[in-house]
Amino acid sequence: MDKASVFKLQCGPFWLTIGKRTLIMGVLNVTPDSFSDGGLFFDKEKAIAHGEALAAEGADIIDVGGESSRPFSGSVPAQEEIRRVVAVIEELSTRLSVPISIDTSKAEVAGHAISAGASIVNDIGALKLDPAMAGVVAEADVPVILMHMKGTPKAMQIDPRYEDVVGEVKSFLADAIQMAEHAGIDRTKIIVDPGLGFGKTLTHNLLLIKHLSAFQALGVPVLIGPSRKSFIIKILGPEDECREAGTQAAVAAAVLSGAHIVRVHDVRRTKLTVELVDAIKDPTMVPVE
Repeated sequence: MDKASVFKLQCGPFWLTIGKRTLIMGVLNVTPDSFSDGGLFFDKEKAIAHGEALAAEGADIIDVGGESSRPFSGSVPAQEEIRRVVAVIEELSTRLSVPISIDTSKAEVAGHAISAGASIVNDIGALKLDPAMAGVVAEADVPVILMHMKGTPKAMQIDPRYEDVVGEVKSFLADAIQMAEHAGIDRTKIIVDPGLGFGKTLTHNLLLIKHLSAFQALGVPVLIGPSRKSFIIKILGPEDECREAGTQAAVAAAVLSGAHIVRVHDVRRTKLTVELVDAIKDPTMVPVE
């Protein structure tokens, strides 16, 4: 990664320095049906405790979501999504010293989450699934994560095809950045995500990780979420040990390829991985013996 690629991002009362070291976004799914941890933190108190644990383990951002986006999943009504996430965000925002992001593609949910204390919007629809989303983000003046997805979660894994997956995803994200800017969102508040597993085959996912450095040309921070994704299972097997080891391998490869932020379920192991890989990338970061 180019050492000059350092970004300062204001998230409500917090400032994130992105680029000096790899940041970690911890996943907090307040859902009964997410592909990896559905139901584990559906109870409000369990969700709050897990959010605190993720922060204690070293998460730089806590990403709270109330709707599963696993392949073939359907949509949850906005009011149900709000019911799931708002109380958790309200409580965590009083307890944590790191920013909270809301993982949603619905403007109504984003608005309530921001009022409750969220200071980043993580939109898998890149502002395209809800025409009101761009306005909510612009008015709140919060950072937004624009993710590439081919289709919708319900249909995205039905024979996804690309002529040039890296080039097409990059072009999509460039257009999404332009759309966000036209809606009044400052470029300094935009993060992009190539969307591993969202309308991609195993080969597509591997190519995106391998060539992640191509996305640095967009001039904004790059986030990637390889955690426990199905491409890992297809290569290594479904056992928990394989999923976790594969996740860390994918995280390491992504960081070496230029990821600024990694979105993961297991923050503790990931912190160890990125600390070592960051040191390999820039040995001057390591204290002198």
